[in-house]
Amino acid sequence: MKKRIAILGSTGSIGTQTLEVIAQNPDSFEVEVLTANNNIELLIEQARLFRPNVIVITNSCHYDQLKEALKDEPIKVYAGKEALQQVVEMDTIDMVVTAMMGYSGLIPTCNAIKAGKHIALANKETMVVAGEIINRLAIEHRVNIYPVDSEHSAIFQCLVGEYNNEIEKIYLTASGGPFKGFSMEQLANVTRVDALKHPNWDMGAKITIDSASLMNKGFEVIEAKWLFGLKPEQIDVIVHPQSIVHSIVQFRDGSMKAQMGLPDMKLPIQYALNFPDRLPSTFKRFNFLDYPKLTFEQPNTKNFRNLALAFEALNQGGNMPCILNAANEVVVQAFLSDRISFLQMPEIIEQIMEKASYLKNPNLEDYIQSDKEVRILTANRIKDLAKQKI
Repeated sequence: MKKRIAILGSTGSIGTQTLEVIAQNPDSFEVEVLTANNNIELLIEQARLFRPNVIVITNSCHYDQLKEALKDEPIKVYAGKEALQQVVEMDTIDMVVTAMMGYSGLIPTCNAIKAGKHIALANKETMVVAGEIINRLAIEHRVNIYPVDSEHSAIFQCLVGEYNNEIEKIYLTASGGPFKGFSMEQLANVTRVDALKHPNWDMGAKITIDSASLMNKGFEVIEAKWLFGLKPEQIDVIVHPQSIVHSIVQFRDGSMKAQMGLPDMKLPIQYALNFPDRLPSTFKRFNFLDYPKLTFEQPNTKNFRNLALAFEALNQGGNMPCILNAANEVVVQAFLSDRISFLQMPEIIEQIMEKASYLKNPNLEDYIQSDKEVRILTANRIKDLAKQKI
């Protein structure tokens, strides 16, 4: 039988690539649910092409236009955050792909797990904010979480068949982003346009900025802790500009496994959707002769402070990763709106981490309230900085 897929965030980078994988494997998958926030034109196009049972537009302002555009299709149309949070519970869903951006993926992912749906996880912020709760729910409801991020998919693939073998360390690889090797003076002058030019990966604006600042890698460190049951000292980051080695596992005997391939998100997406079986694909193949040198180096956490802040949040635990994530979402949006500079992002985040209310043993409601508090604190800090310029 075909696996019925719900894609949360179908109009984003991961969502559109997931639909490409599904289109290439029509005998294996079918689309049951599509959701989006604002990109109504693309959502309509996707709905007509894949004809899901249900679509949800989170921004209710677009509901009437969406309903009218699809009135000739046998597709149920819903709107609003509550509809998004409820649709994942449908009996006709086999797997939920969480491709939404940021904190907004937390509650739908929790609800999907409670409903017994397996998760293809592309929304790393869910694990960053509440990894302990997500793991507990997954165990309680016997749900599998398949990582979609290329780095975590690489670790996952390296661990297949190694269930009883202890991990000594993992190495998450980072491209270094567009500003690898930049001095503080150079970073002080980079622009939004500069930061959106990633050298290897085609991603959405927010994650591209996170990659440029190394916050994305910091989030991946926190996510890896929860996905693979690791201690902070078991996780390391190495800069690998070619993005061919996607990550490495080192076992207690010193042996290392690496997963390699060209930078193409469709490969980890397809692996997550059809695990444990690998489907054939037409993805471009890697040729060693095209890459005579694969290089590795330490990340510069002095110039790229966000990575160090992520490790600090991980070590402190509690709701500190939630604080880190909420502050980052606000400063990234401010940077994309040209309201703060590139180097002000980590400065503001660090200030908020020191100021926000810390909770050692938070529950889900605590995370929700913490997220709200931090967004207000961060927005106010950005306003204060704007006043100082005047």
